[in-house]
Amino acid sequence: MKTPSKRAFLALLAGVAAFLVLAPGAAAKSTPRVLAIDFDNDVNPVTANYVTDQIDRANKDGYAAVAIVLDTPGGLSDSMRKIYKKELTSKIPVLVYVSPNGARAASAGVWISEAADVLAMAPSTNIGSSTPINEGGSNIGSDLRRKIINDAAASLTSLARYHERNTTWPQLAVRKASNLPAYVAKQKNVIDFIAPSLPALLQKTDGYRTKSTDGQRSFLLHLEGAQIDTVHMSLWQQILDTLIDPNIIVLLLSVGTLGIIVELWAPGHIFPGTVGAISLILALFGLSVLPISWAGILLMILAFAFFAAEPFVMSHGALTAAAIVSFIFGALLLFEPAGSAYQVSLPAVLAIAAVLGALLFFVVVKVVQVRRRPATVGMHTIVGEHGVVRRDGYVFVRGELWRAHGDDGMPLLWPGQEVEVTGVEEGLTLSVRPVTGDDRLGSVNRPSERTADDSRTRRSRRSRDRRSDLPVRRDQSRP
Repeated sequence: MKTPSKRAFLALLAGVAAFLVLAPGAAAKSTPRVLAIDFDNDVNPVTANYVTDQIDRANKDGYAAVAIVLDTPGGLSDSMRKIYKKELTSKIPVLVYVSPNGARAASAGVWISEAADVLAMAPSTNIGSSTPINEGGSNIGSDLRRKIINDAAASLTSLARYHERNTTWPQLAVRKASNLPAYVAKQKNVIDFIAPSLPALLQKTDGYRTKSTDGQRSFLLHLEGAQIDTVHMSLWQQILDTLIDPNIIVLLLSVGTLGIIVELWAPGHIFPGTVGAISLILALFGLSVLPISWAGILLMILAFAFFAAEPFVMSHGALTAAAIVSFIFGALLLFEPAGSAYQVSLPAVLAIAAVLGALLFFVVVKVVQVRRRPATVGMHTIVGEHGVVRRDGYVFVRGELWRAHGDDGMPLLWPGQEVEVTGVEEGLTLSVRPVTGDDRLGSVNRPSERTADDSRTRRSRRSRDRRSDLPVRRDQSRP
């Protein structure tokens, strides 16, 4: 029977063993984790999906908080709304930290910042300039301006009021494009903290309770010493983000259309058509993501139609000039609905237009040269060839026998005469003339005259031969 002292000793051993086993797990469980989302980009559909997916991941994987490390010039309003709506519905606290030094939260970035439960900035950063602009990047006029400005001001002020921050400055940011450095923003209660780094920010927020007017976004933070897991855009997301660059889209449209046109000009090359098809599909992806102007689309289509028609319609460069003008205006108007952050670079447009114009000029020059070159097939190509007369009214030209007659209607004379083809008549009969002597076949010596001349020549030759056979007399006397 166990004594009470023994039972107490065994209980103590069990307690120590349990502590040794459970203490590391408890310590690990007590270390909070924070998911840091690196957001150094403009606000567009690709980056919006990236941020919202990471917020969902932080909620699902048991993170204590999610921190958006922000540096953005702004972007599309639809993508902006998607991000800040996800912030407001997150089940864990969301921190927005404008960092590193030199970063900014401009335009759409202000909404993303104000929607956060904790808004902090690095010392040398700024926030603001939230005035809406029209499709071309300029101020909106008249009644439409008032509607858009009032809507934007109300939306941003509502976010600031919800988190109990300054509600005056959002009006200035929208209506006057006010922009504040970090220390002024902190003084005006636009932001909550200034911190030199994310770990320092987590330390400052330890024990801080977030604010919200309805109490639903009230979180007591214990993030000091938290494990920070930083995520970046994947390679595939970076590729997609590159493909929606307006300059890349215009370049892909140009390469794609040019490849298809070349394949139509010279079918069977395969490579130009393949590259063109791939480029057009990638360009269509960008066009499906960004807001576009139909006027720009129609001008681009018209430009490419002019480019394609130039080799077939000799307009002496008029179609090429019209194509270049249409291309430039179409490219500049193409992404106007996306705002100034997504405008095509004018130097890039001019460079692409110059290359297309130069290439088309080269093609047109070659087409003109080919059209001016004499045809190398057909019956008329035999005109000017030389041949030799054969018997029975035939001449031998280009390795073949042809029926022929003199170009003055006279019949051919004797075989062996060299002639030149002057025409081709019906029935594949050639008209010829002699190469040497008088142009008229009939003026050449008759065969009888030639025979007589030949006879005299032969008699003269025989007479010289007989004289050469006589013995030579030599003087036998000596001096």
